[in-house]
Order: sequence, then structure tokens, then C-alpha cells
Amino acid sequence: MSAPLLSISRRTRSTPFTRRVEAAGVRAYTVYNHMLLPTVFRSLEEDYWHLREAVQIWDVACERQVEIRGPDSARLVQLLTPRDLSNMPVGQCFYTPMVDETGGMLNDPVTLKLADDRFWVSIADSDLLLWVKGLAAGLRLDVAVEEPDVSPLAVQGPKAEDTVAAVFGEQVRSIRFFRFEPMLLDGQEYIVARSGYSKQGGFEIYLQDSTHGEALWDAVVEAGEPHGIRAGGPNLIERVEGGLLSYGNDMTRQNTPHECGLGKFCQTADAIGCIGRDALIRVIMEGPQRQIRGLRIDAQGLPFTIQPWPVTAQGVGAGQVTSSAWSPRLEATVAIAMIERDFWDAGTAVTVETPLGPRPAEVVNLPFE
Repeated sequence: MSAPLLSISRRTRSTPFTRRVEAAGVRAYTVYNHMLLPTVFRSLEEDYWHLREAVQIWDVACERQVEIRGPDSARLVQLLTPRDLSNMPVGQCFYTPMVDETGGMLNDPVTLKLADDRFWVSIADSDLLLWVKGLAAGLRLDVAVEEPDVSPLAVQGPKAEDTVAAVFGEQVRSIRFFRFEPMLLDGQEYIVARSGYSKQGGFEIYLQDSTHGEALWDAVVEAGEPHGIRAGGPNLIERVEGGLLSYGNDMTRQNTPHECGLGKFCQTADAIGCIGRDALIRVIMEGPQRQIRGLRIDAQGLPFTIQPWPVTAQGVGAGQVTSSAWSPRLEATVAIAMIERDFWDAGTAVTVETPLGPRPAEVVNLPFE
């Protein structure tokens, strides 16, 4: 029996790059922020090796922007996150865990500061726009909150800098990590940031007019041809190896940033105004009872983790696997897991209850080496 197909409708939006993605031979999509996100082109493993060795162009328009602008914009953005934004300069990207009043994770976006009164929150998969609009309306803040016509295009891999420099000029090379600059191409302004959802390095180019999407794609592909550019997308193997978390898979609203290992991005005591500040201060004082860790599982041929796999140790529950993949480079099944405090030390032996039966595993620190 063949796998079921995904029925596409207007509720599942295409992107400014979809026609180019399909011409490039996309084989699999997922749905992310109600949009199509390409996930596989040749194969998961072949795409993985190419990403590590060359350069890929990714349609990540599904990373929708929540634009917050107006006199109270800085106040509203700080309300969303326990990361202290008081000294955030214009031109900076900050990874910003965002929480509700209980300290539970609502999203883990990258926030861009375009001006003192204008921000883009580049979101993971959740309806954060509705939460932000609700807070703005409920508190009667002097802001406008909307989803603008902005669609990121990622260029990732060791040859990404050479490719993007060939499009926008040598000044690209001076952009520091998690910084951005406005740049022109054929009279159109793009925001070019050194960032992206891989550990291989690269850039995200923020298209601000959908009608120019295919022209941007074509310019990047032409510039990348000497470097072996191919279409790709966020790769499961590469992200698990790198310990890159996926909101909705590895963490949900039931988890705090500290459980997700994101405490280094939280200056909770200084984040005056964060809606979940008091709840998170209690978590800090007590310490998290579970936390994200890596697992090496002694198994091959495991299916994707559609549902979490229970983890046990010494006959009791020890957590759950949330994402896993076979790593051809490490020749092991690697996984991201939420592990209970008594069992999270590296080297701890555990058992994973996989769909193929119980398999032995070892707790390791992320990222995988």
C-alpha cells in the first residue's frame, strides 16, 4: 500500500518559491505555519552529505514574521521573552525563547530588531501571531501587529558565503553571526542575515515582496552553480546531530526554556516585564526536573518518531525520545530526548521502547561529536 497523500488547499499555503522547489524535484513536504516546507529532494542521507560538503538553497518562507511596530513595540517584545532585550542593538538577531504566563514555551523564534520601534519575530511552527495580537489588544498597547509579506530564503552549507557574496557583493562577508544588513539586488531591498537552521553555516535572505521570489531564487542558484548548489531543506539527520531543537517535536508548551537547555538565552531576573518571569524564577530556584539530552541508541532501521518513544532506566520511567535519525557519519542512531533529572548524566545506560522493541541506549551531551 502506498503512503497517503497530503491534500493541498488554500489553507495550506504555497510560497513565493514553490514553483522553483517543484521544478528542483522536491520529494516530500511537511506543513509548517500552515505553509509547505520542503524536507527531502534526493534522499534524506544524500541531502545530508551534500549540505555538509557544498551549498543548498532552502525555501523556508514558512518561517513567518510577526511584525511589531509602534511606540510600545519594545515593551511588547520584552513581554514575550525571558531574554533581556534592553541592550539589543538595531541590526541584531536574538534567539528568543517565548513563554506564556506559566513559563511554558510558546515558540523559539529569532527576533530581528529593524529599528527602535520595529521588530520581526521569525517564528517556529505555532500561531504566535494570535498570542501577540491578544496581548497587544488586552493591554491596549500602542503597536501594530501583523504578518507582513516577508519570506525567508536560506542558503546553507560551507560554500554559502561564497554564493551569497556573488549575489549581493563582498560586503556580505563582513556580516557577523546573528547580525543582518539591508542589501539591494536589482533595485529591491533584502534583509540578509548570517543565520539559519543548520550547523553548517550560512545566511537567511528576507524577501519583502513575493512577486520577486523567483527572481531571487534564480539569482542565488546562478551564483551557486560553481559551488555545486542544489535545492534542500532543514535536514533531520543534520539537526539531530547538531542538537537543533524543533518546536512542537522536542519541546511544547508543557516545557520551560530551562527544561529545553535554553537557560543561557534567558536573563530572567533582568527581563523586567516578561509575562512568565515570576513562574520562571521559581523554576530557576528549584531547578528543572527534566532536561533535553542526546541519546545514542544501539539500533538501525528505526522509523521516524511520529510519537515519542518512552525511555526507561532501572525499571522506571526516565523520559522520552522526541526526534531520532540514523547518522551515516557517526554510524549510530542519534536522538534528542527529554530525560528525567536522576538519569540525565552523560554515560547513563537507558532503554528506549521503540516501535521495533526495546533497544539499549546511552545518554550523551548535545551536540553529537
